[in-house]
Order: sequence, then structure tokens, then C-alpha cells
Amino acid sequence: MRIVRILAVAIILCFATAQPMAAAGADSRGSHEPVYYLSLGDSLAAGVQPIGPASRDHRTNMGYADQLWLQARSWVPGLQLVKLGCPGESTGTMIDGGRCPFPHGTQLAEAVSFLQSHRGAVAFVTIDIGFNDFPCDTDLSCLQPGVASIQANLPVILGTLRAAAGPGTPIVGMNIYDPFLASWLQGPDGQAFATMSVWQAVLPLNDLLEGIYAAFGSPVADVESAFHTTDFSIVATLPGVGPIPRNVALICLRTWLCAPAPLGPDRHANVFGYHAMADAFAAVLRP
Repeated sequence: MRIVRILAVAIILCFATAQPMAAAGADSRGSHEPVYYLSLGDSLAAGVQPIGPASRDHRTNMGYADQLWLQARSWVPGLQLVKLGCPGESTGTMIDGGRCPFPHGTQLAEAVSFLQSHRGAVAFVTIDIGFNDFPCDTDLSCLQPGVASIQANLPVILGTLRAAAGPGTPIVGMNIYDPFLASWLQGPDGQAFATMSVWQAVLPLNDLLEGIYAAFGSPVADVESAFHTTDFSIVATLPGVGPIPRNVALICLRTWLCAPAPLGPDRHANVFGYHAMADAFAAVLRP
């Protein structure tokens, strides 16, 4: 698909030119006292894209946390970004470890240590976790085990973070987009599966996530709506593909799921998808 190849080149160029700006910003404290944005979660929090270096598990500095930090500096002077996101992290490994090395053993323990040692200096915390509790990429067979894992572990994570952060620090969660929407391009069977995945998997999962976050007083960045996940009614024309539902077009334009090999298919967001996610967080956090 020609449009996907053009998009891939554009993203690579954008990534390459954006790196110095983000790196320089991280060291620019100015005259303000340090204040921190703590980013937690999985590969999305780490900004993973297939164009990232393999030596760093394909992490990039153009994920949603990086882009949110660039926005938030306008309303939080002196803001510094601390990213602890771990590619492949699930709710279970965030508690027990095993995915990424941390000085304190696990991502959750590392976050607790940081929050306790910087009490009063953390402007806000963001977290996305749960995607990797569902390891199946082509069907919904792992839906129930994944739901059970989230129900057991996410309350532990949020309760631990809240105790470490104190009552005044915003902790903002995130719901998810639907990677199965890309199946729409595979014909009638794929279209039936894509439709089913929205109503029978992603929306119930997001309801679960939102309910758990709400129970701990944490607002949620509405990535589901940012990606127009339920919008099958509006038709968009994707060059090289033709007319398809808006939600399918956005999955193709904002992730690597429709990209040709070797970059795709990959369910991670691209720079445009991460920007939409950053905007969803900013809508919750911006004064």
C-alpha cells in the first residue's frame, strides 16, 4: 500500500528530526525548582515503535509520554519527565518483575521509591497497563484470563501508587484502542471479526479499566474515543485501500498495524497515534 510506505517514511523523518528537541528539553530546568511527570506502564508508555533501536527494545522518544511532557511544560514550569515504562509489562509483571531490570526489582517498587523520595514534587503520574495481559494477537481466546489478571492486579497497583504518592498527586489511567480493527482489510471474515472485537472485547475491557480507575479516584484518558473506536458509520477513503470505516482508517494511520514488512504489522502506535494519546491525557490534566 503506497500510502503506508509514504507514512512510514514520514514518521521516520519526524522521529529523526524530533529527537534533539526532546533530549534538549529534558535537561532544561531553567530557574524553576524541579517538578516531575512520572510515566508508568508498558511499551506504549515507553514509546515503542518498530523504528526504534532494537538494543533498547525499540523504545523511542516520541511516545505519548514524551509528547505529553512537551505539552505540559507550558502549564507546569520546570517539568521533568521520568519514564519507567517497560516493553511487554503486564499487570502481573509490574508487581512481580521479570520483564525489565529496575534498581528496586520491579516497576511498581521503582515507582514507589521515586514517589516517596520526591513527595510533593511530582506534578502528575500517568499509567497504561493491561494490554499485555492479553497475549493473543489474532483471536479473543485469552480474553477471560486477561480480565481476571487485571481484576486481581490493577487494584493492587493503584492502591500502592496512591499510598506512595499521597492524596494530592493526580494519577491518570488510560483505556485502549482496538488493534483488531485492522482485520477489516482481510475481507468479509475479517470485517465480522473486527466488528465483534469492538463490541465484545475492547469496549467491555475499557469499561472494566475505567471502573477500577474510578474506584481509586483516578481519571482516565479516553484513547478509545480519540481513535473513534466505535465509529463504523462514517466512511473514510484511505489511499491505496479505498473507502473503509473511520475507525479502521485511523487504526491504519495511527499505528503500524497496516504497514508492510519489515515494520508491520505492529500494534504499537506511530508518532501520530501517540500524539492522539498525549492529547487524551492532556484533556484530563490541563488546568
